[in-house]
Amino acid sequence: PMAAARSIFLAVLGAGWRLSSSFQVQRFPLSQHALLVKRGIQRSTSASMAAAMAQYNENMAQHLVDLHDAKATFDFCGGMMFQLALSEKLRSHLCEVGKGDEGGQPVVFDATKERMAKIPSYTKTSEADNVRLFHGREIRQVPNAAGGMGFVLHLSFAGEDAEGWTPKELAGYDGWGHDSQRDWRTGKRLEDEGFKSFRSKFGDEAFTLHHRFYLHLDRGNRLWLSAEDGCEGVAPAL
Repeated sequence: PMAAARSIFLAVLGAGWRLSSSFQVQRFPLSQHALLVKRGIQRSTSASMAAAMAQYNENMAQHLVDLHDAKATFDFCGGMMFQLALSEKLRSHLCEVGKGDEGGQPVVFDATKERMAKIPSYTKTSEADNVRLFHGREIRQVPNAAGGMGFVLHLSFAGEDAEGWTPKELAGYDGWGHDSQRDWRTGKRLEDEGFKSFRSKFGDEAFTLHHRFYLHLDRGNRLWLSAEDGCEGVAPAL
């Protein structure tokens, strides 16, 4: 069991890290070849993302819908693949926004806003507007989630949404704090609080933690979906 735990922990850390015999995390230098490969991948991803941004002509609402429909996975923490899933209400809303039938294109902040606390008028509340800030959940142990790791990033509509945050999630939100100190929910508990279809949608073993999210670019023009606590994932190129 200890060996298995070490393997899983190192897999989460990713390349360039090791665990000493005293269980101290240590970083060791990657080879020149590995660094060149990494830089090449980053350049390729940045170029692909720039092309995607041009393709969508700043229609980020349609881009999010297309990422959802493609079951696209966001790479969180250097290898944790989360499938993007929009609630039915949020997807419908973004479709209308994408067609220009109503305003409210999602805002994509620039590379200087790499933390939510840096965006204008930031406050520590549960509020979201489906434009600058989104209600969402990280969901674990989801059978058949794209990416093969059982992870889903679920965004819902801030307002009336059968899949949205429950009154107790809204009242108890503290997403600026560390995950280990926050209140994770089982599927049964979330259904009891109001999200009646949670287990039918994500599976009996799924559990979840709610976050606020926002979108920003990095200096390579890659698109990131970031939680309030700083955990974030880079979008794939479609």
